[in-house]
Amino acid sequence: MTDPLGQSQVLPYIIELSKRGYQFTLLSFEKKKRFDSERSIIEKIVKENSIEWVPLFFTSKPPVLSKIYDRWKLLKTAFRLQRKNKYDIIHCRSYIAAEAGLRLKKKFGTKFLFDMRGFWADERVDNGQWDLKKTLYRKLYDHYKKKEKQFFLEADAIVSLTGAGKDHILSKDEYRALSIEVIPCCADLGYFDFGKVAAERSQKLKGELAISSAKKVITYLGSVGGWYMTKEMFAFYKQLLLTHPEFILLILTKDDKEKVIKEASEAGISAEQLVVRYAKREEVPVYLSVSDCSIFFIRPTFSKTASSPTKHGELMGMGIPVICNDIGDTGKIIEATKTGAMIGSFTGEDYRLVIERLPEILSIPKAYIRQKAFDFFDLEKGAEKYSQLYSKILNHNDQ
Repeated sequence: MTDPLGQSQVLPYIIELSKRGYQFTLLSFEKKKRFDSERSIIEKIVKENSIEWVPLFFTSKPPVLSKIYDRWKLLKTAFRLQRKNKYDIIHCRSYIAAEAGLRLKKKFGTKFLFDMRGFWADERVDNGQWDLKKTLYRKLYDHYKKKEKQFFLEADAIVSLTGAGKDHILSKDEYRALSIEVIPCCADLGYFDFGKVAAERSQKLKGELAISSAKKVITYLGSVGGWYMTKEMFAFYKQLLLTHPEFILLILTKDDKEKVIKEASEAGISAEQLVVRYAKREEVPVYLSVSDCSIFFIRPTFSKTASSPTKHGELMGMGIPVICNDIGDTGKIIEATKTGAMIGSFTGEDYRLVIERLPEILSIPKAYIRQKAFDFFDLEKGAEKYSQLYSKILNHNDQ
């Protein structure tokens, strides 16, 4: 919960659902360093919303064995809490939590919601963490693909982040009868609202960032590298500067600033064309308010079919047009709403085609983009879908 994702994609849902009368115990794993710095923030939030928070800590050494130990800790704690509180539902985000959820269902009869968050085992292969040529990782992959099948077939409810992910699952004969709800990574659109940031505050921030009023800003929000294609983003930006030298690239990330600047330099982008900052969650809307457009490219792998970038809804809530590639449902959303541009491939020609459309992209009204955000990424609608799933599970139990 002390990571940005926990604060944007777990707590807001639980807070909304708590208002609807559900009572939660939140069992999470935390990084010790972030826990020490962010603990008081999370404790205040959970206390104000009558949420019980049970934090555990990740173990990092030795490799593999430490993860087995963490799994054991998770299961032991979940069993202890179940015996104490007798939960009606265990809502499991991703595969490791789902292992515990399925065990609780079998032992205690607890209803089990599998909130898959993506094809987790395939992500480990696609990002290079699990080399299938090595016996250990092949066994791990096979283990979790078998588990995935159990989760799908034995869950009382299933949530996919994308329609593309749902379609892939239902294309398999063994899963055709499954009922899957699509709930993307929603955004708190009451929080990410350009109308709540005064123009004077935006101008002041531009001055603090040494961005002159003559400059335009293209923003990248979030972690640099990993699933996000930094080199391709820098290549796009470098090409953009050939015809639009007035653009500054603003990168809002918790990653190492000097490392980002070094990567940009290697791509031929000077320090004067780049601003790198870390913005706390409460500062993000103000920083985004200086943006004319935003960009993100996600590695086009199978596992990312089920990917829903948290930043997409946040950017749309702020009225910012997005330039991205077609992965998960992002391309479909951009095309359906006309709220940005989608590149077809990572080539100079495709970059040029988008850059030629830039005046049209920048002219999309902020209010229109924000309005379309409510169609796909409204937190209240997402919470209501979860609430309906909970009711369906519990009512089925009563029948």
